[in-house]
Amino acid sequence: MNKTPELLKKVPFFSGLSEADLTMVAGVMCEKTYSKGALIFLEGEPGEALFVIKQGRVKISKSTADGREQILHILKDGDIFAEVVLFDQGPYPATAEAVEDTTSWLLRNEEMEKLLQSHPLLAIKLLRVMSKRLRQSQLLIRDLALHDTYGRLAGLLIRFIRREGKRTADGVILDLELTRQEMASMIGTSRETVARILSRFQKDGILILDKQRIVIIDEEKLRDWT
Repeated sequence: MNKTPELLKKVPFFSGLSEADLTMVAGVMCEKTYSKGALIFLEGEPGEALFVIKQGRVKISKSTADGREQILHILKDGDIFAEVVLFDQGPYPATAEAVEDTTSWLLRNEEMEKLLQSHPLLAIKLLRVMSKRLRQSQLLIRDLALHDTYGRLAGLLIRFIRREGKRTADGVILDLELTRQEMASMIGTSRETVARILSRFQKDGILILDKQRIVIIDEEKLRDWT
């Protein structure tokens, strides 16, 4: 853990903190490692901490009324999650699962509250994170209610373009590291349907499929589906 203060500098949420503050934060953090497929916490369990992903990927999901999994977010290095429990002191509102071998830092609620009191800027950053997550959830609800599977998948790809798309002369590159099943669970459909729609989009000249990489070559056509 001696290198943690240096590593924390790379986490956007902690940017702006002094070396002394980073050392203090590192001192109260607990580091945990989860193997691929391990549950970090379950929906409904007592909310105890905020998590920062040091390395790996984490899936945040809820169970639908008919028992299916609805993926809300796929998070990666530097992302934070479970921030909402700091404010309402309630249970975790969703389930967190390691999509691959993952190392996270835990910051207990009591320690995080002290940190927010002494650094109001962090509270503002936290509210921005929560606002962004709320906006994403509202878009998901809208897509599920108003769009067919083509529109929902197009909307999902557009959100990925905004978040992590790499614009090049050949198009927008998405290195999603998502399985077709994970994509299906994010838009409430089946893996086979996602594969079929992606093939249709490729045939229509909207994108190019290359294993886990998707290259969007006609963003306007993709938006037409939404």
